[in-house]
Amino acid sequence: MKRIVLFLLTNIAVMVVLSLTASLLGVNRFITANGMNFTALLGFASVFGFGGAFISLFMSKWMAKMSTGAQVIDTPRNPTETWLMNTVQRQAMAAGIPMPEVAVYDSPEVNAFATGPSKSNSLIAVSTGLLYNMTEDEVEAVLAHEISHVANGDMVTLTLIQGVVNTFVIAISKVVAFAVDRALSSNNNEESNKAPGMAYYITSMVCEILLGFLASIIVMWFSRQREFRADAGAAGIAGRQKMIAALERLRAQHEPAQLPSQMQAMGINGGFRSLFSSHPSLEDRIAALRSAQ
Repeated sequence: MKRIVLFLLTNIAVMVVLSLTASLLGVNRFITANGMNFTALLGFASVFGFGGAFISLFMSKWMAKMSTGAQVIDTPRNPTETWLMNTVQRQAMAAGIPMPEVAVYDSPEVNAFATGPSKSNSLIAVSTGLLYNMTEDEVEAVLAHEISHVANGDMVTLTLIQGVVNTFVIAISKVVAFAVDRALSSNNNEESNKAPGMAYYITSMVCEILLGFLASIIVMWFSRQREFRADAGAAGIAGRQKMIAALERLRAQHEPAQLPSQMQAMGINGGFRSLFSSHPSLEDRIAALRSAQ
């Protein structure tokens, strides 16, 4: 319950910060007596579109620890943690990135994820279920997959893509809502320069939901391409056969991912295939690795 409350309070705080930023920049006044100021609208949409995405990115490590209860390994307490730290350190050196934080979270799910705002400030977390159900070679491949996500800058790349689509969703929704509101005002013989009515806010909300739903298809397509690239990177670091074995182990589990939504794109196990999946199917990933041999 505490985690849910903190998550809600965090999102409220983010919205307040973005609203204040838009107000200080003056871009929240994009509807004028003369119509819509498209320059101001684009600024408003960018503040909320990119602002929300990048604030989430900068807070991603904290949010990951909070939502999963991941415990960062400062000093290894057992042979497993020592092996984890040594393996990640070796792979980070091979990938040419600084050593990430390494954490373990308590979950029966076989999964792991990478997060963080940059290559020099990242976190790799593995579930206890993964440690208990995979061999060392398979865990090594999973860690290499997450290291590849960090080395490829996938967190930043997907944040930029999310920011772009968010901006367009917000801007288009406001334009459509404004047009609908003005059309209804005209039909009712009301003043066309009045403040937006209820139709504007309802239409804007509906459009943002529908367009956001469609935009997520674009974001998830990019996410799936990054997964193929991370698999290839893991094959180069840990070995192709180890990566194939790890994916086959995941396929044998027959379990969808249970990670919080903001971390699923960087997890090793993304669940089932669909247009809205952050990961390709395990079958497609295995086939891609085998065809590259």
